[in-house]
Amino acid sequence: MTDTPARLLNLLSLLQTPREWPGSELADRLAVSPRTIRRDIDRLRDLGYPVEASRGSVGGYRLVAGTAMPPLLLDDEEAVAIAVGLRAGAGHAIEGVDEASVRALAKLEQVLPSRLRHRVSTLQNATVPLARGDGSTIDPQTLTVMASAVTGRERLRFAYRAGDGAETRRQVEPYRLVSTGWRWYLVAYDLEREAWRTFRVDRVSEPFATGSRFAPRELPAGDAAEFLSSSMARRHELAVDVSFAAPVEFVASRLPGALGSLEPEGEGGCRLRGVLRDSLEWVAVRLALVDCEFTAHEPPQLVSYLHDLGSRLTRAAAS
Repeated sequence: MTDTPARLLNLLSLLQTPREWPGSELADRLAVSPRTIRRDIDRLRDLGYPVEASRGSVGGYRLVAGTAMPPLLLDDEEAVAIAVGLRAGAGHAIEGVDEASVRALAKLEQVLPSRLRHRVSTLQNATVPLARGDGSTIDPQTLTVMASAVTGRERLRFAYRAGDGAETRRQVEPYRLVSTGWRWYLVAYDLEREAWRTFRVDRVSEPFATGSRFAPRELPAGDAAEFLSSSMARRHELAVDVSFAAPVEFVASRLPGALGSLEPEGEGGCRLRGVLRDSLEWVAVRLALVDCEFTAHEPPQLVSYLHDLGSRLTRAAAS
């Protein structure tokens, strides 16, 4: 194999298999001399791939963890599996899956061959996820279009359905996508209204990147997450206030950060203060899943719902 770039790619593909490769075996596989293999290993190292060599009569090579993430080569099955997994996570704003996963999905789908893109779509269309039933699922394609527009600083057009059902057309300068754990939001500058806005992505349809570039504006808050939080506070004005009979570390590991901030309180307890951004039902269940004693102080709607929920659960257990 005399084509050096092709040979390097084949060598890298072999090294990404989690095993140690003797130099002689690599030479046989690529039909070159062991000396060529050594030179190619040096080239890969120069490109940032951490290839480790073992000493001995039968020298071996293996790819190890380095200080930076080098490009990876994926076979067809691996590419499809990753794309399907990213789509599933992105489409339902699973807790812990943030904007980085959407950017990764956008990059992957951009380079997927058409035959693999068809396989990904077929798998996606043939499965039905178990969602929480509030209609907040999203077409992953919507997210990837938005993520590409954010990264490329392209103006974005889309249809938007407000909470009261009103339909509008928007043209925005997209700034960031933000996940709250169950929903995705777009923070953007609305060109027609000449103001910063937040948009629920599950209410967006027909997103289209116009190709028109823009210079980023300065966000009126520290970052996109902070801007979204303040926007939600103004919109709902329902403060969440809950005391827990457990330390901050314990509660923080069991609650999504989007619910609010935790502060130590008393001996071994803590207090949650935030803004209600999701349904009362979901917040009540998440509080119960912390698995410790807690007291809800605000808002009154949450206190009332927890009382009714507790009564139903008690009756269910008694029966």
